[in-house]
Amino acid sequence: MAVSSHKMKQARHRKYAGLTLLGNSEAAFPKSPQQATLETFPNPNPKRGYWIHLDCPDFTSLCPVTGQPDFAEILIEYVPDKLCLETKSLKLYLSSYRNVHSFNEQVINRILDDLVKSCKPRKMKVEGRFAARGGLALTVVASQPDAPLSDGGCS
Repeated sequence: MAVSSHKMKQARHRKYAGLTLLGNSEAAFPKSPQQATLETFPNPNPKRGYWIHLDCPDFTSLCPVTGQPDFAEILIEYVPDKLCLETKSLKLYLSSYRNVHSFNEQVINRILDDLVKSCKPRKMKVEGRFAARGGLALTVVASQPDAPLSDGGCS
């Protein structure tokens, strides 16, 4: 029994050997998205199409003009293919935007591009619900594959 348990632990270690941030108490917050590492792990059920929903209620980036913080809730939904996003690396990646001067539209599209590149999902949607500034709230939604333009809600 102990040999079997030991072999199972070794197999699990090999399977997840690429995960360097999970369980690493010394993992630091990256200074920028370029310095962040998005890690993945094998989809435990690749034959089934199922949705994964992730919610980051305390996202922050910086206005490119004023330098003031933009606060948002980031919602990520995706149908994984062969890989799933590892959530600690995602948390560190999203936190790297706290020093990024960028328009909200640019931030959400970049997050989508980076996540799609990392895990190559069947489908993915990233929504940024930015807090009101000057009495105006902004929501940006980007998806892969691209959503038809008629889905925007305004006519």
